Amino acid sequence: MNFIDHTLKIDKMLLCDPHIVAFVPIFWRVYEVHKPGEMTSRFVFVLLQNFSLMAFTSAIEPLRIANRMAEKPLYAWRLASRNGVSETCSGGVTVNVDMGLIDLDRNDTIIFCGGMDIEKAATTEMLNWARRQARKGMPIGGLCTAPHLLAKAGLVDDRRVTIHWENRESFIEQFPDIDLVGSIYAIDRNRYTSAGGTAAADLMLRLIANDHGRDLANAVADQMIYTTVRTDRDEQRLSIPTRIGVRHPKLSAVIKTMEANLEEPISPAQLAEDVGISTRQLERLFRRYLARSPKRYYMEMRLQKARHLLLQTDMSVINVALACGFTSPSHFSKCYRTHFSTTPYRERGTQENPS
Repeated sequence: MNFIDHTLKIDKMLLCDPHIVAFVPIFWRVYEVHKPGEMTSRFVFVLLQNFSLMAFTSAIEPLRIANRMAEKPLYAWRLASRNGVSETCSGGVTVNVDMGLIDLDRNDTIIFCGGMDIEKAATTEMLNWARRQARKGMPIGGLCTAPHLLAKAGLVDDRRVTIHWENRESFIEQFPDIDLVGSIYAIDRNRYTSAGGTAAADLMLRLIANDHGRDLANAVADQMIYTTVRTDRDEQRLSIPTRIGVRHPKLSAVIKTMEANLEEPISPAQLAEDVGISTRQLERLFRRYLARSPKRYYMEMRLQKARHLLLQTDMSVINVALACGFTSPSHFSKCYRTHFSTTPYRERGTQENPS
């Protein structure tokens, strides 16, 4: 039996047979048999188009394990989607759901599960439904790229949020006034956001700890073979030395400065001066450890940001160029084509018409 397909068409009469009940997934039974009014926290996971299966399962499994460890239904959940039948994740797996975009009880907690192509998933229908539910004052969260939907719906204007690091630049360009942090998750009053992937598990472990104590959260983590539970102070990405495979303080400092200044690039001379070395020493440092010049490395970072913006936003090519430190659209197109073997316009056309 596929554990994801928890909407099995099982005749309720058959549930009287204990041999059959044993085969019904426990998390399905929790929601169906628990009586309304008892102290159970209810979640509704809204699966968006091309959602991340890893983020979704990382969020739902801690709840299931918490029920098992506590030997009572502390948590219950249902799945929802735009059509009320199913939704397909970015990996091609189709998951059946319980319902469509119906009105929920104010005591429910909504968790939007995002993934690829969040712009397409944030439809007018989905945004309006999210706003209607938010007016009830219920807690609302977003996993992976779903914080983009929350921002577009105006639900996190005065909240601290996070989003997957790959979508960070496009989020900043589209929602410059929102307090975006680089941590793996953020909890700000009744808004919960996670960068996705396994960070969704850390978020849920924190919610479990808030609800029922650290001991239960740690017991759940043990069951997940989770040796280190991260907090909202942990950053999403590996440290620069780990990412580049080199532990050199001055090189790491320069790369960190580059990453923070993609829209207005800093000259190699200034970068070198900031870490107390000469321009020639900086050049040798990059060529020795990264096999490229500082200028080329910086250019590649800016072009990678440009590609993210082209694929994740509807910004014009000219505005993308400006956001990545290019003052000339023609120069931007030339550099882009040299690096990616296609033009910015064709890159966006490919995304919009994937034939």
